[in-house]
Amino acid sequence: MTEKNLLMLFVRNPELGKVKTRLAASVGPETALDIYLHLLRHTRDITQHLPLDKVVYYSEKVEEDDIWPATLYLKKLQHPDGDLGEKMKAAFEAAFAEGYTSVVIIGSDCPQLTPDIINQAFEALKTNEVVIGPALDGGYYLLGMRKLYHDLFQNKRWSTEHVFPDTIADIERLHLRHTLLPYLSDVDELEDLQANWPELS
Repeated sequence: MTEKNLLMLFVRNPELGKVKTRLAASVGPETALDIYLHLLRHTRDITQHLPLDKVVYYSEKVEEDDIWPATLYLKKLQHPDGDLGEKMKAAFEAAFAEGYTSVVIIGSDCPQLTPDIINQAFEALKTNEVVIGPALDGGYYLLGMRKLYHDLFQNKRWSTEHVFPDTIADIERLHLRHTLLPYLSDVDELEDLQANWPELS
């Protein structure tokens, strides 16, 4: 069976007052937007040269002329209904329906993410059913799988420290072969920013 890999990037449209709202409470909406644009550019820079199919899923509307070159990234809209889990599940479902054999999703909040770690994820999926990149705040920055496991997206307390442990509990309950990537830090709060980019805080 031919391997067909897809990297999905979930991003928010960079609009004032709608991104990094927890961070904005500390630094103000304008600075929060600047930081989010910085994160988006980082995510583009580490993914654009990866030799695999890539799709950017926008939160509100597809942007034709932005930092994501249409020559390198397909562009789609996140599923309009439901919570983050429903939106991610719909994206995985679409990818497997299109014939992809290994699918990885990342967000745009992780300044420590590198091309090597993304490559590690796809390498891990050659011998595992699931790969997950845990974030220090209790969430995850990457999730990959070889087929859709609905349970991983259901009954989760999104944007809390329970997401990663609850997801791992599902993976173990389903007896799925899995591997963990390195623990990395997301940028959601002022403390995360100070730890990752002190020059921006």
